[in-house]
Amino acid sequence: MIEVRDLTRVFRTYKKQVGFWGGVKGLFHRRYEEIAAARDITFSIAEGEFVGFLGPNGAGKTTTLKMLSGLIFPTSGSARVGGFDPTKRENAYRRIFALVLGQKNQLWWDLPASESFALLRAIYGIPAADYRKTLDELVELLGVAGKLDVMVRELSLGERMKMELIAALLHRPRVLFLDEPTIGLDVISQKAVRQFLRDYNRRFHVTILLTSHYMADIKELCERVIVIDRGRKIYDGDLNRLESSSGSHQRVITFLPKDGVFPDTWQSRLGKTTREADGKFTVRIPSEMVVAVSQEILSTGPVADITIEEIPLEDVIAELFTQVR
Repeated sequence: MIEVRDLTRVFRTYKKQVGFWGGVKGLFHRRYEEIAAARDITFSIAEGEFVGFLGPNGAGKTTTLKMLSGLIFPTSGSARVGGFDPTKRENAYRRIFALVLGQKNQLWWDLPASESFALLRAIYGIPAADYRKTLDELVELLGVAGKLDVMVRELSLGERMKMELIAALLHRPRVLFLDEPTIGLDVISQKAVRQFLRDYNRRFHVTILLTSHYMADIKELCERVIVIDRGRKIYDGDLNRLESSSGSHQRVITFLPKDGVFPDTWQSRLGKTTREADGKFTVRIPSEMVVAVSQEILSTGPVADITIEEIPLEDVIAELFTQVR
C-alpha cells in the first residue's frame, strides 16, 4: 500500500548574521544552510498494517507524512501510496487517504462539527445514504452523539480529537496518516482514541501510519515500528524485537527501604543502583538476576515496598538513538 524509496527532503534556510550590519550585509550576500529533514528513507507497508513511526523531535516524522500526503515535495527519491504518486496531487489520490495532525484543526472553530462534516461530504461528493451511514457508525464508535451540534470551540480537547477523526474518516480512506493524535489528551481520552483506532483498523483493514511520543499508543496499537533519527531510518521491524534488543533482557527493581535501614550509598553487588529523591532505590539488572538481587535486597534489611518491571520502551528507543549517534 505504501512504497517509499530513498525519500529525501532538504530545506534551505537563510542564516542571518548578528546585528544591524549583519542584516545590511545580508541584503547583498546571503548565507544559507541546508538541513536534511529526511534523508534516504526507504520502507514499504502492506495493506491493513498499523505501523508506528518513531523518533525524537525534529527527526523528520511529520515531514515524511507531509511528503506522503503531497503537502510538500521531496528533494529526491520517490513514494507511492495506493498506486498513486503523492507529488501529482491527483483528486483520485486525495480520496484514498486522510491526514490527522494532532496540533492542527480541520474543523471550523465557530461552527458545530456537524456543519463541517456536511461541507466535507460536499467536497468529497459522498452520496447522502453513504454519508449518513458512515457518520452514524463513527459517532457511535466514538460516543459523541450528543456533541455534534455543539460549536467546536466549546468542546473539550478529547471531544475535538474525536471529531477530527470522524472528519478524516467520512470518505472511507484506505490509508490514514496520524501525527500525534493523542497529544495533550487526558488518560481516559487517550484510551478511548486508542480503542477506536484499534477497532477501526481491524474492522476496515485500513493502513495506518502513526507517530506518537506516547509509548502507550505504540505498544497497544503497533506490532511493527519504523524509527528515524536526524532524518535517517535506524530501525524497521517488530516492536517485540526492538524491545528484546535490550529491554526484555533487563529488569528494573525499585524498592523503598523501611525505617531508613539502607545507607544512601548502598549499591547492589549484581546491578547498577541509583537512589531517587524520594528515598527509593532503583536497580537495573539482567532478567536472569531478578531472584538473586531480590534476595540480596531482602537480606540487607526490611523493605516497605518493592516492584519488578521491564525496561520502559522509551528507554529502549533512547538507547537506540545513543548507539546510532
